[in-house]
Amino acid sequence: MIDSDVISRASRLFRATNSLHSCVYFSPEGDEEYVAVGLRPGRMGYFASRSAPMGEVGPEVVAATFYNFNPELVARHIPRAWTLASPAQILQARWRVADRTLRRLLGDEVIESAELAAAADVARQLAAACTFEGRPLAAGHAGLDWPTETHLVFWHAITLLREHRGDGHIIALVQAELSGIEALVTHTATGRGFLTSAAKALRLWSDEQWAEAQARLRARGLLDSDGTLTAAGLRLRDDIEADTDRLSAQPLRAVDTERIDGLIAYGKTLTRLAAGAGAFPAQVFAR
Repeated sequence: MIDSDVISRASRLFRATNSLHSCVYFSPEGDEEYVAVGLRPGRMGYFASRSAPMGEVGPEVVAATFYNFNPELVARHIPRAWTLASPAQILQARWRVADRTLRRLLGDEVIESAELAAAADVARQLAAACTFEGRPLAAGHAGLDWPTETHLVFWHAITLLREHRGDGHIIALVQAELSGIEALVTHTATGRGFLTSAAKALRLWSDEQWAEAQARLRARGLLDSDGTLTAAGLRLRDDIEADTDRLSAQPLRAVDTERIDGLIAYGKTLTRLAAGAGAFPAQVFAR
């Protein structure tokens, strides 16, 4: 059994660092670099760059590992992306996206700081302690060579931790018998994720598909008629998050808690800095 303090710390670590990983997906540098290697502008760069560590996989694998995207959206871009650029080319472009994005958002003083170097060391230790059985997306990332620049070591480490947690989250969602769209509807209903309009647009679910998912959730007693979660729905979401925290906690047992707490505090500082520099567009997240 994993100690409850470790599980709580895993949750706080995710919240402190996830935005620093995901900012590359909203970065204008992304389109520039992915188009430069041959991909089409728009969503193709996201699907190809995030799935490229697994190789030239098909749309079914990408939809399964990304989970809450409409498979029709995935199929618009995969496998077409692999005919335009190889996974190796796309991954090199991704490093450039991460480099340029972090430099723009954090500034050279942070990039070259001893504090970031220390945080990168702790994050890398945590990433190295991960196990990857049953975690295909994280395993693909674990097979990549480590970069040498400090800020990219930091970004790769928190990306590994994020995908490790994300694969565990999918395990929890499958256990809860929530489909991809149902997971998205219930998470949006908590008020802690995407705004509903953004969730539909970014994951390409139609109003009709969204309504059908809501109807299924109402039939299970998880959603009220006004789209809010019932008491049972709230309990299920709490259980899913608790399971996700537990499944992500394993690597934290390998690193001193004071060092992890330092990484959490510094991650919060960097997240505020990145958000203040415009890392994310308005009207996407509920909070």
